[in-house]
Amino acid sequence: MSKLLITGGTGFIGKAICENLKSHNYLINITSRNKHLTKHKGLMAHNIGEIDQKTNWIDALDGVNYVIHCAAKTHVLKDLKKNSLFAFRKVNVEGTINLAKQAAAYGVKRLILLSSIKVNGEKTLESSIFKYNDIPNPEDAYGISKWEAEQGLWEISKQTGLEVVIIRAPLVYGRSVKGNLKRLIKLIKSGTPLPLSLVKNQRSLIGIDNLVDMIIRCIDHPDASGKTFLVSDGEDLSTPDLLKHIATAMGRPVRLFPFPISLLKLFGFVMGKSSEIDKLTGSLQLDSDYTRKILNWSPPLSVEEGIRRMVKEK
Repeated sequence: MSKLLITGGTGFIGKAICENLKSHNYLINITSRNKHLTKHKGLMAHNIGEIDQKTNWIDALDGVNYVIHCAAKTHVLKDLKKNSLFAFRKVNVEGTINLAKQAAAYGVKRLILLSSIKVNGEKTLESSIFKYNDIPNPEDAYGISKWEAEQGLWEISKQTGLEVVIIRAPLVYGRSVKGNLKRLIKLIKSGTPLPLSLVKNQRSLIGIDNLVDMIIRCIDHPDASGKTFLVSDGEDLSTPDLLKHIATAMGRPVRLFPFPISLLKLFGFVMGKSSEIDKLTGSLQLDSDYTRKILNWSPPLSVEEGIRRMVKEK
């Protein structure tokens, strides 16, 4: 029986992986920074403290065949904004490389890194949909750190023979979602009118159940090693369409009204929310055909069903 280590096993994506793997024939360990947590929903939890170049993974890696590396720094506190790249690199680059080196030394066969589509860039035009073999163009500190982590893993793979699989995902939605999407759900639930009816963008998304299904496919698929995969539901949506899907799943109306996008962006700039407005109004599309072909994979759930599951507990 193969043994898996899932880093970040109590997080949004890690927890979903653990829940879905219960029906598979694997032994599962997870890691946590909670020093008081030794068991989590029946799984062995290892306290590894902060993730950086000094983290000791020995106990967590004992007997492990496969590592799914979900743990990462995804945001920084306001007082660290000026040095955000340093903070991201400490966890996402140095921490990942350190894990990979120890994994290789302890005989782990394959490491799967949950990366980000931000490695490709922040936005697309109709003629520039992101593909798996594009030249990376990360623009923010988080995206840069993920790209550097990927490069570090490929180098370790060359040196040690550790199999590496990279998965670049766009916005992930599903049960217990956080961030901007959680805020939008609350706004729809409250009936607040939103100035977004003029938005004509297109964004690729991935439901948590679809992402987990694809990650599980990568654990021991013979053709996954050494490859970078872009993954999505395959049903790109505009922001208004996304909001309508959410409202329908909640059995509520969505109130959208027209407002000049240029003014939205201006208000976003004045309020220090340019990034959030760009995500609501801009496009980010990816091509997952390569992933589907290599892994003989297709998303098991439709967007409608994924969104229904997301809002069911809201």
